[in-house]
Amino acid sequence: MNHLKALIREVKDFPKPGINFYDITTLLKDPQGFRETVDSLDAHYKGRKIDIVVGIEARGYFFAPAMALALGAGFVPVRKPKKLPHSVKSIAYDLEYGQDTLEVHADAIEAGQSVLIIDDVLATGGTASAVARLVEILGGKVAGLGFVIELTFLNGRSKLQNYDLYSLIQY
Repeated sequence: MNHLKALIREVKDFPKPGINFYDITTLLKDPQGFRETVDSLDAHYKGRKIDIVVGIEARGYFFAPAMALALGAGFVPVRKPKKLPHSVKSIAYDLEYGQDTLEVHADAIEAGQSVLIIDDVLATGGTASAVARLVEILGGKVAGLGFVIELTFLNGRSKLQNYDLYSLIQY
C-alpha cells in the first residue's frame, strides 16, 4: 500500500501546531488510486453478507457509497445533529476535550441486518465506537469496520477489539 500512501498529502501543523493532517483529497483525485482504494477495501469484505454500508460524516462519504455499490448493499449516512429530516436515533460520545453527537435515521437499519462501517481515518476510535453502538441500538450486527488510514500511535483499535477492523494504510 506504499503507492497509495504516496498519494496522500501530509500537512504539518494542521489544524494546529504539532498535528499532522493526512489529506486524502490528493488520493481521491487520482482515478487509479481511488479505484485501488475501493477495490482493496472491497477485497477484504467480498463474499461476506453485507446488507448496509454506513458512512461516517463527512469523509467517510467518499468511500462508503462506493463500497455499498461494490458489495451490492445499501448506503446509510451517519450525520452530525440536525442534518437528517426524519425521526433519528442519536448517540453522544466523548472526545478528547468534550463531547459530540451523531445521528442516523431511526428506520435506516433493520434488526438483524449485517452492517459494514466505513470511514477515512481511524484515530482514537471514539467516533467509530459510537457508530458501532448506534448500529447495535438499531438492531444491526456490525460485520466490520473499514478505514483507509489508521493512526496506530493513537491506539484507536483498542476501543474496537470486539469487531473485525481493517485498515489499508498505517501511520
